[in-house]
Amino acid sequence: MTLISFVVPAFRVQGYLRECLDSILGQPETDIEVIAVDDCSPDASGDIIDEYAARDQRVHSVRLSENVGLGPARNIGLDRAVGEYVWFLDGDDWLAPECLTEVAERLRVTRPDVLLVDHVRTHWNDTATRSAMAEVFPESPGPDTFRLRDRPQAMHLLHTAWNRLVRREFLADLGLRFAPGWYEDVSFSYPVLMAAHRIGVLDRVCVNYRQRRAGAITRTRGDRHFEVFPQWHRVFHLMDSWGSATEALRPAVFERMIWHYLTVLGNGQRIAPELREAFFAQITADYERWLPAGGYPVPDGVEGIKHKLVASGRWRTFSALRAASRARDAARRRARTARRTVGPVARRGARLTRDGLLREYYRAELRRPVDPTLAVYAAYWYRGYSCNPAAIYEVARRLAPGVRGVWIVRRDRVDTVPAGVEYVVAGTPAYYRVLARARWLVNNVNFPDFVRKRPQQVHVQTHHGTPVKVMGLDQQRYPIGAGRMDFAGLLHRVDRWDYSVSANSFSTQMWDRAYPATYTTLEVGYPRNDRLVTASPDEVRRLRAEFGLDPDEQVVLYAPTHREHLPGYRPPFDPDRFVQALGDSGRLLMRSHYFHDRDRRPGRPRDWERVRDVSGHQRVEDLYLVADVLVTDYSSAMFDYAVLDRPIVLYTPDWEAYRLARGVYFDVTAEPPGAVASTFADLLDLFRTDGVRSDAATKAREHFRARFCTLDDGRAAERVVRQVFLGEPGERSTRC
Repeated sequence: MTLISFVVPAFRVQGYLRECLDSILGQPETDIEVIAVDDCSPDASGDIIDEYAARDQRVHSVRLSENVGLGPARNIGLDRAVGEYVWFLDGDDWLAPECLTEVAERLRVTRPDVLLVDHVRTHWNDTATRSAMAEVFPESPGPDTFRLRDRPQAMHLLHTAWNRLVRREFLADLGLRFAPGWYEDVSFSYPVLMAAHRIGVLDRVCVNYRQRRAGAITRTRGDRHFEVFPQWHRVFHLMDSWGSATEALRPAVFERMIWHYLTVLGNGQRIAPELREAFFAQITADYERWLPAGGYPVPDGVEGIKHKLVASGRWRTFSALRAASRARDAARRRARTARRTVGPVARRGARLTRDGLLREYYRAELRRPVDPTLAVYAAYWYRGYSCNPAAIYEVARRLAPGVRGVWIVRRDRVDTVPAGVEYVVAGTPAYYRVLARARWLVNNVNFPDFVRKRPQQVHVQTHHGTPVKVMGLDQQRYPIGAGRMDFAGLLHRVDRWDYSVSANSFSTQMWDRAYPATYTTLEVGYPRNDRLVTASPDEVRRLRAEFGLDPDEQVVLYAPTHREHLPGYRPPFDPDRFVQALGDSGRLLMRSHYFHDRDRRPGRPRDWERVRDVSGHQRVEDLYLVADVLVTDYSSAMFDYAVLDRPIVLYTPDWEAYRLARGVYFDVTAEPPGAVASTFADLLDLFRTDGVRSDAATKAREHFRARFCTLDDGRAAERVVRQVFLGEPGERSTRC
C-alpha cells in the first residue's frame, strides 16, 4: 500500500502550483501518490497538472467540468486515494525540503489516526511567522500518541486540513467529508481530532503556508464570510450525535468557536463595515444557542471582555472598543511617521528646486479633467519608440483613430522617434501634463513612483519579455541578484496596473506570483512579435540590404543578457574566432543589453567588416528578421526569435553561477530552444559541424515553440487595442 496520498485541489493557483508539486515530488520519501484536482480553474492550473502527470506516474490528474469548491474538490481527491494516510495540501502552499522523511518515519513507527505537523506562515515580503506549536506544546510530545480529551490544548493549533495527516481507513469509518462553502476546514479538522484515538504531533516545520497578497479568501471582503457559522453548526451537530463520547470537550470547542468568530470579525479585510453589526448579532445568537451548561474557560484580558460583550449582545460597546483600539494604533503609526519625515519635510521647504516646482505643477494638473482621447506611451524608461507599446500604438492609430497617442522619451533619444509620432520630453511641463491627464498609460516597465493613477485612468503594463530569471517579489529569495531593490515600492507601482499583457501561459503564471495584485491579465501574445509573424520575404530582403547583408550570407545575431549581480560582466566571446568558425560567408551582429546603452562598444575585432555592433539599433525586431541564427544565453530574446522558427543556440558559460545568484524559473539548458554550448570551444564546434541545425536541436525548438509561441499569430496588438481602447470583450477562453 502507498504510504501517503497527497490531495492537491487547484483553483486560480497557476503561479504557485509548480512549486507545490515540486516540493512533494522532490522529497527523498517516494512512497507517495499525488491526486491533483483541477477544480475547473479558469487559469492554467489544469494544464500544469496534466504536464506533471505526463512525466511522473505518481501524479494523477483529475479535471472537473464545473467548479465545485475546495471542500468537494478534496472529497473527489479523497475518493481516488489509495494511500494509508491522506494529506490535503493546498495548491499555493509547499512542503519544506526533506520533511517527508521524518513524517514517514513517524507514521510507520506510531501508526496514529491523525498526525499534526508544524508550519510557518510565509508572507509575500519573504518573511515568515512561526505557528503556535511552541506555545501549545512547550515540551515536545515526542512519539507518544494521545486522545484529545487528554491534551485538549491541541485544538489551539491552526484548524486547517493541510497541517495534519489522517489515516484513510479511520476517515472512511468515521464517514467524515468536507462540507461545501468557505471555512470548510472547521467542520473537518475539529471532528477529526475529537474522534481520533491516537493523535501524534511532529514539531517539525513541514508546510509553508503562503500568505498571498491578493487572491486569498482571507483578503476578500464579502458576505460569504457568514459561511463560517454553518460550518461551526456542523461541528456541534456532530457532537450532539456522538453523545457522551465528546461531551467533556464541549467547553473547549465552544471557546474555539467564539475565538474564531471574533478573529473573522476583527479582520478588516473580510467583513465590510455595513455587515459587521449583523455578523456580531449572529455570534451572540450562537453564543446563546451552544453555550455549555457548565460554562467554558473565558480568556483573560481584552479577549475576555470581548467574550462578555458578545454574551450580552452589546454591539455598540464592542464597536467603540474596537474603534478606540484602532485609533490608538493609528496615532502610534502617525507619530513614528512624523519622526521619520520631519527632517525631509523641513529640507524640502528650504529648497524649492525646479523639480519641486514641476511636481507642484503635476499635482495641479491632477485636479484638471482627464482627457478621454489621450493615450501616453513609454518604453524602457523613456529610451525611445520600441517594443510592445510601439506595436500597440501603431494598431491603435488604425483601429482607434479617435485616440491621440503621445510618447514620452528622454531628451537624448528624441532623434529615434519616427516622423509623425507625437512626443514629449521627460522632465518637461508637457511630460507632467500628459501623465496627469491621459486616459490610458501604456508602458513596458513601470512609471516613476511619483505618478498617481487617477480612478479614470487605465494603466496597461505590457512587460518586455518572457521570464527566465526570477522577477518581482520572487527576487527576494535571491538577494545577490536583487541588489537594493525596493520591494514595497515595486508593489506600489504594481497596484497601479489595470492590465498585464502576457505572451504565453507560462508568463501569466510567473507574473501572478511575481506581481500579486488585482489587475486583469491579457494573455494574448506579445504585440511586438506581430511583425515577426506578418513580415513578408520582401521585407526581410529589404532589411538585409539596408544592413549591407548579402542574400547568401549566414547572419548570426549574438544577444546576451545583463547580469545584475555582475555589472561589468561580459561573457567569454571572441568575435574574430567566431566568424572564422562561420566560414567565409558568415556575418556576426552583436547586440548588448539595453542596460549597457551608455557603454556598449565591444573591443574592435580585427575582421571588422564581418562583425557589426548593432546595440544602438532601435528596433530589435529588425535584427531578428535579418538573422539566420540567434545565439543568446538567458535573454528573453529566445522566446521572441522562436516565433520565426529559425535555429537558436544557448551559450551558457556561467549557468550554475547565474542560476544560484540571480534565480531562474526553469532550467533552459534542460528545456532549450535548440542546441546548447557551455564553453566557447563547444560553441565554435556547433557552427563548424552545423550542429545548430541537428535533428535534436530542431526537435528541441519544436517543443519550445509549442510551449511558448502558440499565441503569436500576428494579432496580439489588435487584441489589446480592441479590449483596452475599444472596450470590446476579450476572445473567449477555451477553459471553463
